[in-house]
Amino acid sequence: MKKLIGLVAFLIAIGMLFMLITHNRLVGLIIIALLLFVGYNCFCGD
Repeated sequence: MKKLIGLVAFLIAIGMLFMLITHNRLVGLIIIALLLFVGYNCFCGD
């Protein structure tokens, strides 16, 4: 569980960094959601 929580925190940080770079909230939120989805599938998928 610690590994998953760490991964989620890392991916949120990456998404927030992209949001700061793009200055567009919608794009930043989409990137955050996409990274969280990918991270979840990588660590919790079959």
